[in-house]
Amino acid sequence: MSKNKSKRKYFVRILLILILFIILNNCNFVTDKSKKNISLLAHRGLGQTFEIENAKWNTNTAKIIYPPEHFYIENTIPSIKAAFNYGADMVEFDIRVTRDKKLVVFHDYIIDFRTNGHGKVSDFTLKELQKLDVGYGYTHDEGKSYPLRGKGVGLMTSIEDIFKNFKGKAFLIHIKDSGNEIGELLLMELSLLSTGDLENISIYGNDQAIKTIKKRYPQVKTFSKKIIKKALISYELIGWSGYIPENIKNVQLHLPIQYTKFLWGWPEKFLERMKSVNTKVFLVNMKGKWSGGFDNENDLALIPGGYSGYVWTNRIDTISSSVKKNYIKKK
Repeated sequence: MSKNKSKRKYFVRILLILILFIILNNCNFVTDKSKKNISLLAHRGLGQTFEIENAKWNTNTAKIIYPPEHFYIENTIPSIKAAFNYGADMVEFDIRVTRDKKLVVFHDYIIDFRTNGHGKVSDFTLKELQKLDVGYGYTHDEGKSYPLRGKGVGLMTSIEDIFKNFKGKAFLIHIKDSGNEIGELLLMELSLLSTGDLENISIYGNDQAIKTIKKRYPQVKTFSKKIIKKALISYELIGWSGYIPENIKNVQLHLPIQYTKFLWGWPEKFLERMKSVNTKVFLVNMKGKWSGGFDNENDLALIPGGYSGYVWTNRIDTISSSVKKNYIKKK
């Protein structure tokens, strides 16, 4: 036998051993399948939904809602309370800076779409914003009727009121404004929380503000598109070995379910690895170019067996009973 043939055989053996190692190290039959639970994240509490596939970044979504099945308005205290009552484990809400440097809970940078006011959020004080009707602009029939008009007067709230009304609850805070000012203001609010309440807070959005918050509170889970991209690239490069890269530790991953099949060890082995490094995993449902929620039975059917992380939903009211019945194992 020639030396070249011997070298080729040796190389093939090594390659086969490596492939076998990768398969065994990332398969799921050796994971602990007990106590698997799905947790629910309610996006903006409980609010009105719309066809997300055709929406653009500047679409007035209040004008394209589905016919209302309830009268809750997103990002309000009644909305958040309803979400928790339906069984949400965490609620997401948006924050922006007012003229008097308060943090108001509101999604859009202008108030024209959803309220009876006109201008930017930053043009008004918190008290001025709280006089508006946040249900004013919602319509499902091209303006023939406005079913929520008059039902949102005085419901725009502040982050301070959210924390006061929902002590001990878990929140994901979306920093909507750019720049570092909003990060400094959020730091002030976080400094007033107890250690236990602070552990229930996760933050995403503006990279600059997140960097500021992370310096003061490294234990708070944060993420942005930039953070998630770096973390997942690192994991794909070396995660097959079982080694978990530093930039995927102690963060929050929002993963489109359509792409999770490419992750090493998905779902159970991957989730065990993330849990071991204090990283939370959230599934979102890609619809068009946007990340949507798991809002009905067909969406829930996409979730693989053995998944035990968070699920993002816009309709906690329609899926909570099904999740409790079919996806959460009794202890």
